[in-house]
Amino acid sequence: MTGGPKIAFFGGTFDPIHQGHLEIAQKAVAQLGLQRVIFIPCRRSPHKSDAPQAKDPDRFEMLKLATENSHWAEVSDYELQKPPPSFTWDTIKYFKGKLNESSPLFLIIGFDQWEKLSSWKNIEMLAREVEFIVVGRSQQPEPRIGFRTHFIEGNHPASASEIRKRLREGRKKQWLPDKVAEYIVEKDLYSPVS
Repeated sequence: MTGGPKIAFFGGTFDPIHQGHLEIAQKAVAQLGLQRVIFIPCRRSPHKSDAPQAKDPDRFEMLKLATENSHWAEVSDYELQKPPPSFTWDTIKYFKGKLNESSPLFLIIGFDQWEKLSSWKNIEMLAREVEFIVVGRSQQPEPRIGFRTHFIEGNHPASASEIRKRLREGRKKQWLPDKVAEYIVEKDLYSPVS
């Protein structure tokens, strides 16, 4: 019996989604043979003190626009419908109940989060249920006993905080998918400083 489709979860604030996020997902699809990547915007990460600047519906819509031409991409509002904060183990548990039982599950995280895994809730459950796809610029993640890990090099210079700063200053809309840039202008998100 063959396994189900390989599915990865990619969570974050996506405030806004940018070319760096998309490049990471595309590399994961190519290198690991993923059939689906489910982007999951969170209402508020337990690892971040600040709330996202764009409203939840806007971040969700920008994700849909950014991924609409990627047949392997899907966007879920599961965490946006729950009270914050968002916990990854809870999200994986929810999706595991809805997906093909034989589907290998993956979780895309940054190198910084890999280094903080000990602070995550129910990390043992996650280690059993998913294979970690760790994205770093050059740092290879140190192996952890009981964790299945893949490394993807992510060299894209995009940063959501830098993008927001540039937009507030009225500078060039760099590192954004065209439709996302248009949406930001249309909805007057991340408005320039007056």
